[in-house]
Amino acid sequence: MTEPSTTDFYALEELLTPEEIDVRDRVRTWCDTEVLPRINDYWERAEFPFELVPGFAKLGIAGGTVQGYGSPGMSAVAAGLVAAELARADGSVGTFNGVHSFLAMQSIALLGSEEQRERWLPEMARMEKIGAFGLTEPGHGSDAVALETRARRDGDSYVLDGAKKWIGNGSIADHVIVWARGEDGAVGGYVVEKGTPGFTATVMTGKTALRAVWQAELTLEGVRVPAENRLENCHGFKDVSTILDRTRYTVAWRALGLATGSYELALQHTLRREQFGQPIAGYQLVQEKLATMLADITGMQLMCWRLSSLADAGRMTPAMASLAKRHCAATARRIVADARDLLGGDGILLEHHVARHHADIEAIYTFEGTDHVQALIVGREITGLSAISGRRR
Repeated sequence: MTEPSTTDFYALEELLTPEEIDVRDRVRTWCDTEVLPRINDYWERAEFPFELVPGFAKLGIAGGTVQGYGSPGMSAVAAGLVAAELARADGSVGTFNGVHSFLAMQSIALLGSEEQRERWLPEMARMEKIGAFGLTEPGHGSDAVALETRARRDGDSYVLDGAKKWIGNGSIADHVIVWARGEDGAVGGYVVEKGTPGFTATVMTGKTALRAVWQAELTLEGVRVPAENRLENCHGFKDVSTILDRTRYTVAWRALGLATGSYELALQHTLRREQFGQPIAGYQLVQEKLATMLADITGMQLMCWRLSSLADAGRMTPAMASLAKRHCAATARRIVADARDLLGGDGILLEHHVARHHADIEAIYTFEGTDHVQALIVGREITGLSAISGRRR
């Protein structure tokens, strides 16, 4: 792989703190030495790389921006850099971290009681326990607010019934946060422990993207959850949205990571590959593609850094996060496609890595809010009109 400075065309590193540079470099080294030599085999077999989890744990990055409870308490910029580096190596590993560190751990950190945070977060920070986030349902993706999974109180427990789909880590998680609608109609978060009777997780097969991380279909039939496992500070879907808003910015960084990795691989290939007597990097059409890719990556870098800086200052809005996710995912999609093109036939071989990125970007383009939904969130912000509800905000 090329050196970090190859894609740092506007000297963005000068805006980073020593701590942010250190965690970025530690993650990059681990990815280059441990992930890249192994991941293609797992991706092709659609198997989760359990052997990488101990090394991941030693990096001390689980929990991201969560403060205390054994988590690193990173800045939002550092957490974004980590997300980008993991995705630069592999989208599946990046998704595993996104679900565990952000969706699951952040839910507990932000919506759990002090006792619940003390009970669950330290072992999750050490990667002794894995987390999952059960929101999406078979009939409800973009309109997750309409979820149908139900929770009813029965003595000192809640009983959950329903189904979930596309739940990352759902089949391997020790703590699955299931979002369900209570008898009062309000949405709550319930931590379902692995092995609870009535809880079934089935790995989804046939995926053509993110094949090295498992998504699951969950079935809940009379699942009894202790009352103390209901997240104490979740009072409705607005609180669930807060989690999604707080974690969405990392998806923009993950898109940047896939784009960066693909660009670096394409540049390497075009400098090495000779046709008609010279490296193909010397041809005008190739240089035009490379220059466009670098310009797009530079724009994504600056957008992601600024967004995370605003998050660190407590100034990031949901619409800001949506704009970055939408822009970076769409831009990365173009960059990865151009990288695949520049590799020619080699671009469809896993051994050159770009083929994996080319498939994985399709999932990132869709999850945590499709391109269209993100546009409507931004559109509502700039017009004051909701195209989803049709009502003025």
